[in-house]
Amino acid sequence: MLSRVLSQARPDATSIACPCGEQARYHGQRRRRVLTTLGETEIERAYYYCSHCHQGQCPRDRELNIVDTDYSPGVRRMMAVVGSETSFDRGRTQMELLAGLAVTRKAVERHAEAIGEDIAKHEQAQIQRAIQLELPVVTGPRIPVLYIEMDGTGVPVVPAETEGRNGKNGEPAHTREVKLSAVFTQTKADEEGRPLRDEASTTYTGAIETAEEFGRRVYTEAWDRGWSRADKKVVLGDGAVWIWNIADREFPGAIQIVDLYHAREHLWDLAAKLFSNDKERKRWAGRIQACLDEGRIEDIVRILRSFPAESPDLGEPLRTEADYFERNAERMRYPEFRKQMLFVGSGVIEAACRTVIAQRLKLSGMFWTVRGANAIIALRCCRLNGQFEDHWDSRSKAA
Repeated sequence: MLSRVLSQARPDATSIACPCGEQARYHGQRRRRVLTTLGETEIERAYYYCSHCHQGQCPRDRELNIVDTDYSPGVRRMMAVVGSETSFDRGRTQMELLAGLAVTRKAVERHAEAIGEDIAKHEQAQIQRAIQLELPVVTGPRIPVLYIEMDGTGVPVVPAETEGRNGKNGEPAHTREVKLSAVFTQTKADEEGRPLRDEASTTYTGAIETAEEFGRRVYTEAWDRGWSRADKKVVLGDGAVWIWNIADREFPGAIQIVDLYHAREHLWDLAAKLFSNDKERKRWAGRIQACLDEGRIEDIVRILRSFPAESPDLGEPLRTEADYFERNAERMRYPEFRKQMLFVGSGVIEAACRTVIAQRLKLSGMFWTVRGANAIIALRCCRLNGQFEDHWDSRSKAA
């Protein structure tokens, strides 16, 4: 029945237009096998041949969206879904187990990455539009607080992708950094004044790219989420310089907050270098942490700069950390941020680095090309953002 529904009877037209500008003439029916969500089937369709450019075509293939592929759109959609969730080989076995469809690991990889690349191209088109034109104001209700959180996480890549790049401690690099952003809203706080993230309000975007390119990406995402309608705008991240460069360039006027727990980690890591005695380390770090929690960053800087370094090995980390706190002082006024019932921790983006990136791209034995990794990242973000079905519908209509 499926074969009969999909097959094309002998057409009335004896010729059709060819892309070369001439006419392609009908040359009979051609058969081909296609794997559909209901299994493999054989279809017949009209074949036209142009004697001028010596190219043939089957218009029915375009109608069914199976040009240059043996898989129906439904099967390709399934391969994109499983390929975004788990390894390509496991995705292959899932399709066979759950749908009875036999596909190769390479087919899952090829089609998942192709659909991811299509999503990434659509994203780039939006970004270029944001760069070249003033984006229209997205209408809708006012947003009390809109947050942008940013972070980076390494993804293992093939050796060709790390040529000329140094890793930690001067060793050859084995990873490339994925820059990731989470955008979400907050409309209320709990009874104790702690902020509550709006349910299902978080969207993600990310890629292996330069900080400048990523900044444009995040700006586009934030604008689509209603940046222009937000009463309060917050950028939250760790102390990475590239994050605050993006914040200054793309989001001037936004409240900037350094993640409190990263700042605390800086203090405790420094304490471990300064004190060998556990009791002294805890006492000193606890005292400095109290200054941090109270937003007295100038006191921290003064203590670090006046600390008696017994060796050059201790002097350097003391200077580095003093510079870190001095540079981020205005981003560490935690009592003021809490009075405004704002988040002071970047737990959302920390979790996103695990759920969006690590759970798919950092499994044992995986090594990616930048192109392949970016395709799967785009696909995963699209699905997690709840936009995949809309993209698929627009893609199918375009085809």
